[in-house]
Order: sequence, then C-alpha cells, then structure tokens
Amino acid sequence: MGNEGFNQNSYLIRKKVFKFIGEAFHIYNQQGEVEFYVKQKGFKLKEDIRVFTGEDMKEEVLLIQARSAIDFSATYDVYDSSTNEKLGSLKRKGLKSIIKDEWLIFDAKDNEIGNIKEDGMALALIRRFLVNLIPQSFIGTIGNEQVFTFKQRFNPFIQKIHLDFTDYNNVLDRRLGIAAGVLLCAIEGRQK
Repeated sequence: MGNEGFNQNSYLIRKKVFKFIGEAFHIYNQQGEVEFYVKQKGFKLKEDIRVFTGEDMKEEVLLIQARSAIDFSATYDVYDSSTNEKLGSLKRKGLKSIIKDEWLIFDAKDNEIGNIKEDGMALALIRRFLVNLIPQSFIGTIGNEQVFTFKQRFNPFIQKIHLDFTDYNNVLDRRLGIAAGVLLCAIEGRQK
C-alpha cells in the first residue's frame, strides 16, 4: 500500500452539497485534514467512481467501476489506480436490500470473504417506510471478525459518515474498506 492515507483507523466521509453533475465527497483523516477526494461521474450508465489524494485530482489512488450498467444487484470492482491491481469487489444484494441493505465483499479472485450489513431490521424498516431521519449504520465483517463500522451522523442538509476500522489485525485491505465506505455513501445515500 503506497499511500500513507490508507493507514488511518478512522475517517469522516462528507458528501459535497449542491453538486449538480455527478457527486463528490471529501474523506477526512483522524486529524480533520482532507485525505482523499472522491469524484463520481454523472449521467453514466455504468458507475465510475475515482478516489484522489486531493481536490486538485492530480493523483488518483482508487478506481471503483460497476461491471454492468444499471443493475440493482451490481458488482463493483475496486482497483489500485497506480498499479491497476484489482483489490477486490463489492456486490450489493439487490432484492434483500429492499428491506435491509446488505453487501458482499470479495477478494481479488472473486472469492466471497465477508459482508456489510445494515443495523437491525426494525430500524431499516422504519427508515424505509416511516421516516428517513434515523441515521444508517453498517457493520463489515470478514469471516466472524468485525472489520469496520460505518455510521451516519444525523444532518438533514449534509451527509456525513464516520468510517471506523476495528480491524487492527489488517484482515481487510484498507483500500477496499475505503471503497466500501464510498459506495455506501454514494449508492445507499442516493436511494433515501
């Protein structure tokens, strides 16, 4: 892992407001400094999300691409942009995610290694059918080990998500974990 920015234990992802074409996110490190800038191209049939070291977009570090166009159960491949190495994939469990959001985590050879699940069923149902004011939370696991939590902070105007890696044994490549946080913010955040 070349970029030191991937060595943090927690990040704050903040969705840029009033972006008309595509979406943009800032990812802050534990010290409150911008560590990454995320650019999601607008009007694309296949998702194409780029992660850069800064808003100047000079150095791309991650590429997240959907395998197919407009797919409710899409699989997103994650690449290290400097080496073009595939780090793994993330797949949204389409029909299951209608009730409670769930994703699968795959390694570089497409072997399923873990999952990401929204918090309790009752809270998920309340969010979908009654009120969208309850922030979402997700837990990512590899095998039986929790590797990260992803918690929205309530703010009706700005989407803020706290990504905390509880994976101190580095079971999950932080680059794939950051990509998961970006996708949860971009994809799940869009449907609310």
